[in-house]
Amino acid sequence: MGSRRMVGPGAALISLVVTAVGANALDLDGAWVSDADNCDKVFVRKGAQLSFTDMSDVYGGGFIVDGDQIIGKFARCRIRARKDAGPSVNLVAACATDMMLSSVQFSLKELDANSLIRQFPGIEDMEIRYHRCPMP
Repeated sequence: MGSRRMVGPGAALISLVVTAVGANALDLDGAWVSDADNCDKVFVRKGAQLSFTDMSDVYGGGFIVDGDQIIGKFARCRIRARKDAGPSVNLVAACATDMMLSSVQFSLKELDANSLIRQFPGIEDMEIRYHRCPMP
């Protein structure tokens, strides 16, 4: 009888994962920058690898999403949980810098296919706009 109890939560978890990766999920993959005119000043391609320029933070910075990875100039995160709700997505990510590990929540809202807003729960009217960079 104990094994039957485990089937319910397991099935619910699988259902949640399938729903989160469904066709309506916000596509986050790519390089994102706060000022679309600065894509080439923030990101550089080194062979097949996309990375940050030495002075990227001077031009507003940005981040790269590659699957379940969120990569910043000074931190690297792995998405641990994702919940899509229409044009919005909430992420919980485990992040690491040279000095520490932390858990970070990201609340993002899609404006269109190539722009989104990062919202900060609990802090009204605080948001940062990001634009997806076209990458060759």
